[in-house]
Amino acid sequence: MKRSLWGDGSGLDGSLAAYTAGDDQQWDQRLLRWDIIGTLGHVAGLAEAGLLTTDEHTRLAAELTRCLNDVGAGLFRVTEDDEDAHSALEHRLTDRLGELGEKVHTGRSRNDQVMVAMRLYLKSSLLDIESAVVGTARSLFDFGRRHHRVVMPGFTHIRRAMPSSVGLWAAGYAEVLLDDLGPIRAAFDLADRCPLGSAAGYGAPLPLERRSVSDALGFGGPQLAVSAAQLSRGKLEGAVLSSLWSVARDLAAMAWDVILFSADEYGYFILPTDLATGSSIMPQKKNPDVFELTRGRAGVIAGLTTQVMAVAGSLPGGYHRDMQLTKGPAMEGIDTVNAMLEMMTVAVPRLGVDIERCAAAVDGDLLATDEVYRRVLGGMPFRTAYRQVAAEITAGDVPPALDADAILGSRQHLGGAGAPALDELEVLAARADVSTADRRRVLSDAISRLTAGEPS
Repeated sequence: MKRSLWGDGSGLDGSLAAYTAGDDQQWDQRLLRWDIIGTLGHVAGLAEAGLLTTDEHTRLAAELTRCLNDVGAGLFRVTEDDEDAHSALEHRLTDRLGELGEKVHTGRSRNDQVMVAMRLYLKSSLLDIESAVVGTARSLFDFGRRHHRVVMPGFTHIRRAMPSSVGLWAAGYAEVLLDDLGPIRAAFDLADRCPLGSAAGYGAPLPLERRSVSDALGFGGPQLAVSAAQLSRGKLEGAVLSSLWSVARDLAAMAWDVILFSADEYGYFILPTDLATGSSIMPQKKNPDVFELTRGRAGVIAGLTTQVMAVAGSLPGGYHRDMQLTKGPAMEGIDTVNAMLEMMTVAVPRLGVDIERCAAAVDGDLLATDEVYRRVLGGMPFRTAYRQVAAEITAGDVPPALDADAILGSRQHLGGAGAPALDELEVLAARADVSTADRRRVLSDAISRLTAGEPS
């Protein structure tokens, strides 16, 4: 029987406990650290409100700090005897501090308890994602600079369309990844509102210091209406997963390109042996498994997003146990996108480029639009020039091929194939780093203040 904090404390039937807990134990171990930090903020608020004496607060804070250190050392874990991380923490405080431990839940429900732990976890995790996104963008900057003078085809409909460059290919994916920081920051802002004091969604008849608790925990502010805290559950996790899908989608598209361009039929990019797997039967094969799995994992993120939206989108107001099922997908999504970003940051710099194959693919056919504009610059209306060139190509009169310098030299406008704005994008990446570091500092400083001066 699991020890529970609700009812008469007699515990739960084993089958019921297993069904209601589901896979929560594995996720709650990850949340335990953040649950302790949230509780440090909560007891500080109880002391400020006069609901704990100074001595009681000191003792609770010291024990919570020991718990935090023990989690870091692997000495404090959620066990099968605990219903969840919240039970594990309260049982430990009660076992060590007696009746004082029983005071820790004053003015708090497991609802706002799990929400503050989850939001602290999400804030920290989203900051890690932001740093990883910028890291992947920088690997693309480096790749693009190394090959910025290499022309290659640009594609529409998976067909050669116009001249491009390896530098522009890299810059394009770097920029859309940096764009993904916008949705991630929006999700961060949703998580950056402290729910403590909302209890089960209707507050508590106590003089709770909600603003000071929010400040102590490094939040941007409290969630104002206590009922809004419960109404935002699932919505927050959905927003997080949607922002992760933006990243995953761009990584999948990039991976798709690498798969295509490294195929024998194209040969623009070269997969080094240590980035490819072989075949158990075909000795000549170099399979792009790393990139295929990156492409596939974008589908996993889409599925997790849909899962959370389906669970949370079918509920009326107030708390429902269904919301428990949004926690795991959000954490799994973060793990998955982190792994995708890490792998692409490693893989992209190791890609080779076949300069000759790239150049050979930019033949006269791809210069049809260039020829149209040559005539436009001579005074011909665009549509007239377009029809003339189209008719000539149909008759077999293809524009002559140009060398890379000529192609890139005609594309020197901002963001063109010959000037892919890599330096400008680097500035945006640096600004992103500053923003991430500033918000990370707010969170880390809050944790340091809460644990300052307490024995380990």
